[in-house]
This record gives sequence, C-alpha cells and structure tokens, in this order.
Amino acid sequence: MSTITRLLVLLLAIGGALVYKQLNQLWGDLPVPTLDEQQWWGDEASPSDYATYLANTSEVINNRILYPETTIEDLRKQLNRTLRLTPPLEGVAFEYGFNSDYLKELVAYWRDDYLPRWREREVFLWQFNHFTTEIQGLRMHFLHLKVYDENKVGKQHYPVLLLHGWPGSVREFYDLIHLLHQSNLDPSNKYIFNVVVPSLPGYGWSQGTSRPGLGPAQAAVILRNLMLRLGYKKFFIQGGDWGSILGSHLATLYPDNVLGYHSNLCNNLSPKSQVKGLLAGILPSLFAPSGFEDFFFPRSKELKYLIEESGYFHLQATKPDTIGSALSDNPVGLAAYILEKFSTWTNATYRSLPDGGLTKRYTLDALFDNVMIYYLTNSITTSQRLYAEAYTNDQRELKLERVPTSVPTGCARFKGDIMQFLDWQLQDKFKNLIHSTYYRRGGHFAALEVPKVLYKDFIDFVKKVERKFNIKTL
Repeated sequence: MSTITRLLVLLLAIGGALVYKQLNQLWGDLPVPTLDEQQWWGDEASPSDYATYLANTSEVINNRILYPETTIEDLRKQLNRTLRLTPPLEGVAFEYGFNSDYLKELVAYWRDDYLPRWREREVFLWQFNHFTTEIQGLRMHFLHLKVYDENKVGKQHYPVLLLHGWPGSVREFYDLIHLLHQSNLDPSNKYIFNVVVPSLPGYGWSQGTSRPGLGPAQAAVILRNLMLRLGYKKFFIQGGDWGSILGSHLATLYPDNVLGYHSNLCNNLSPKSQVKGLLAGILPSLFAPSGFEDFFFPRSKELKYLIEESGYFHLQATKPDTIGSALSDNPVGLAAYILEKFSTWTNATYRSLPDGGLTKRYTLDALFDNVMIYYLTNSITTSQRLYAEAYTNDQRELKLERVPTSVPTGCARFKGDIMQFLDWQLQDKFKNLIHSTYYRRGGHFAALEVPKVLYKDFIDFVKKVERKFNIKTL
C-alpha cells in the first residue's frame, strides 16, 4: 500500500470517527438522570425537615366530594343563556372545528337531560373508592381498588397504575377498571389487579402547582412516590396520551419499580427515531409489518394530519393561561374545546359528519362526565400547563427520549390514533419491546372506546412478561 493510500485510509478513518462522534452526541444513548425525589411543589414554603413532613402527611384519606345544588344550578343558568354562536359555513361539518349547530343540540342535552340527572351521574362517578394524599406538597387524587385475599385464590394478581392524558380524566378508565379488578365475572380469567388510577397533577381533583417547573419528568416522580406511599414497590403501568409519556419516564427513571410498561400510544421523539421514520418512508415494506403499512405510510399524509390537528398543542405549549382564561367559567366553550378532540382523535373521517361522529363510539353521558370533571374542578388551565412545562430548557436538557429503558414494553396501536411509531423507531428507547399489536378499530381514547380490546391486549402483554422474565404474582 502506497504512502498516499495509507494517508487516505487514515483520513477516512479519522473522518469516520469524527462523524460517528458527532452523531453519537446527537442521538446516542444517555445515562439515566437523577431527579430530586423530594422537590417541593406546594403553595407554602418547603419544609425544613422533610422526614417530619412525610411523617405528618402520609395519611391517605377516603373522599367523596359532593357539589352543592347551588353549583349545579349556576351551571344550569349559564347553559340557559342565549347562545350567540356563528353559524357554520355552508356544507361544513367539523372540518373547521366544532360545528356550532350541533353544539346547540349538545348544550340542550347537557342542560335538559344530563344535569337533571346529575345526582345519578355523581353516584356513578363515585362507584369506586376515591382517595387523596399529599405528595411533595400537592394534594393528589386517585382511585384505588384492592383485591381481597379470598379473590386472589387461583389468580395471578399484580398492581397496575393507569395513567390518563389530556383532555381525558380518570373517567376514561371506568370500564377497564371493572375488567381488571373483577375477574370473578369471568371464571376462565386467571388475572386480577390492584388498580390505582390517579388524576395527574393539575388535572381533576389533583392539585396543580403554583411553581414553574413541574414537567412530565417531575410528574413521573410524583406518581412513583404515590405508588410507594400505597405500598407498591413493583407494578405494571398502562397509559395513553400524557399517560404514555409519564409512564415511559417512570419506567426510564425507576426501572426497578416497573414490572412492565404497556401503552396505546408508544412513541420515541428522539432525533434518531425521527431520521429512521423518514428513511422508512423510502421503502415502507421493509419496516412496516405486512398488512399494516397504512398505519404508518405515506408519511406525507401523517404529517398533513398532524399539522391540521396540532394547533391546540402549540397554543397550550406556549400560552396555556390564555386559552385557559377563555375556557374557565365558560361551560359551552369548554365542552366544544374538549369534545372536538373526542371526535377527530377517534376517527379523522368523522370531521365530515355534522355531529362529528361523537355518538358512534361513545355515549353522551360518558363524554359529559369527563367535561364535568374539568368544569367542576376548574382544572382546564392547570391541566394545559403540562404542555408548556414539557418544553422548557430544563425539561429538554434531561433528554429522556435518548435514555433507554430495559423495562418490558408492550405497544398497542389503534388505527384512528393521532400518530404511530414503527418498532424500528421504538426499539432504541425500549430495549425489551416484547409486544406489538395493531387494531383497525379504535382511536386515541382506547380505554373509553374499546375497553375490552385494550384489556385483552394488556393481559396478553402481562402473560409475555411472565414467560420471558419469569415474574411471579405479588
């Protein structure tokens, strides 16, 4: 080999090494960061003696929050006001947002049918045990269903943490809770779970913080502390939307506590994943499972859909208090803003229907139960702040999307959801992706829309975790 050839080889090797180093800095795996597990989010000053604080605030309180008739009557009066809504354009259904003609019909239903039955709906909402406890200065609300010893006989039993997102609430999980907790309804079912369903910080009956900085990573710390407070050192996680992200963070930060992570919106937004997604679009058949290519491709269609449907995201990630002020104490606007998502995110084709297809997959009572939780708790602003906190410099510097987790992971994809990720993209983040499924019927709110399908998928995932990792009932 000539001197010139050796020099060229050396230069290529050095250049390759430099390129690899730069790429690795951009998208290589990172170590697990350490977060402050005692970070204070309460309104008052942080305690000087945290151990004493824990001893004095560890009580878990059984709650049944009742709203006085004056609150319901005030809502009824607001819904009775003359609606000065702009008529929809000719031939337009939900393409421009919530159809104002149909909104009038829903307001009439809310006022004249739903509200007169509010005490009945209240009983329905409180059919499960509701609790509150203080975690890191915040009052956290959660449902907690424990399995009695006699019901564990002959069953595999584990704790599971169910995590909702926006604009959802604990209400999304009611049918799924019954399936997870009451396996005696099906004698052939060998699984039963202790179920914990928290309202995320700032959502529903969980207190929002008055301090900046409570992003998804910090919320995951709070949720882990809640599970430890309840005595669960190891547990499964299931979640979608924000619940997917918080569940992923919890599995990443505290893998020793998580038996398995199951999501109906698995995602990986790392730079490497984004490049892989673009490359896969060149030859889709090499990366998507046969028969399900249309879940992912063409990418141009997915991008168009995301641009059309992500305006709310940009607004809430930049000016959550502005839109929050517009929706607070404005029940009609609040209902339109929330319910429009239950239309489009369930099935994009529902935009062409004058009623948004809302009753094709949900009951109006279920939808208004969820709206009432936001209205009665006045939590629309605090819930939306999670978007802004997710994109602060401090949150970005954690780079959790580049921190892999070895926790067993299962991903259920529903065709109507707002985005999809290939296994090829997910495997960089989730090193033990052992379960990957596809469903043509169902969208973003799978727990509310298709609870039996989601339940079966979760059980199939748990069985795989048991086989592959030899875990035993707790």
